[in-house]
Amino acid sequence: MLGFSCLAEEVGFDSVFISDHFQPWKHVDGHAPFSLTWLGALGARTSRVVMGTSVLTPTFRYHPSIVAQASARWARCSRGASCSASAPAKDSTKCPSTGQPWPEFKERFARLRESVTLIRALWTQDRVSFEGQYYKTEKATIYDRPDTPVPIYVAAAGALVARYAGRSAEGFICTSGKKPELYTETLLPKVAEGIAASEDPSRSYDRMIEVKVSFDTDKVRALEDTRHWAALALTPEEKMTVEDSVEMQRLADALPLERAASRWIVSSDADEHVERIGYYVGLGFRNLVFHAPGPDQARFLKLYGEHVLPRLRKRFG
Repeated sequence: MLGFSCLAEEVGFDSVFISDHFQPWKHVDGHAPFSLTWLGALGARTSRVVMGTSVLTPTFRYHPSIVAQASARWARCSRGASCSASAPAKDSTKCPSTGQPWPEFKERFARLRESVTLIRALWTQDRVSFEGQYYKTEKATIYDRPDTPVPIYVAAAGALVARYAGRSAEGFICTSGKKPELYTETLLPKVAEGIAASEDPSRSYDRMIEVKVSFDTDKVRALEDTRHWAALALTPEEKMTVEDSVEMQRLADALPLERAASRWIVSSDADEHVERIGYYVGLGFRNLVFHAPGPDQARFLKLYGEHVLPRLRKRFG
């Protein structure tokens, strides 16, 4: 992954984001790197890209104070960094590490809000004694803080968290390939409501989207590559209670190719990629993170860097 990230910088990508999971979405050939360590290595190996987490849950696997300390260190060692937070809907990649029962949404969301409050306090104050419903600190100080606090991005797939993201975060994250009305009627309007209701509605605010793209000069190969991430096409009902990577992979492998490809922009035409990505740019997403499904990531990075990125910059800046 470090090699791929260095190559991404070399071929023209501006950022590298990593998700944080204890277990992956597949058992065979699956990977789940420890992002808090890996990002430090990324900062040492690259010189230009902005780095951060696109998925990180500061509520169960880590105490929020550890997330605050780690992300402060990334920011001091790198050109730019961001920290994401989410109230995840599923337990498939989080619970196996502790065996902790997965709570209902009300508790998950409350933990998220409390975590963000504590992280911000630790980034700006000394000797923080925090007494929350779920988390506590006693005279805690992060001694190596960045001059500018790390921006927090909140990931949301529903109205309530999207509004919170607008009100309380520096950025919003979601993923592509879902029904258009989810973006146009729920997520983005609720983010806008949250921004309007925040303490500083005129502040700079970032909208990030992880775009699922499968691009290759060979159209058949681009389509077949989506099999490696077929789990993304499972419905929430199909995967909500699945904790085992073996079972997740079994469910994904049973899907027909057409359904496996349903979340992805699949094409061998660079202009088609630009056009379809332009839909999300038109919605207001200016921070694009590309997720490619195939096993040959070096091939994807070189092809996308050569054929698609220049067209995107020419059209959108």
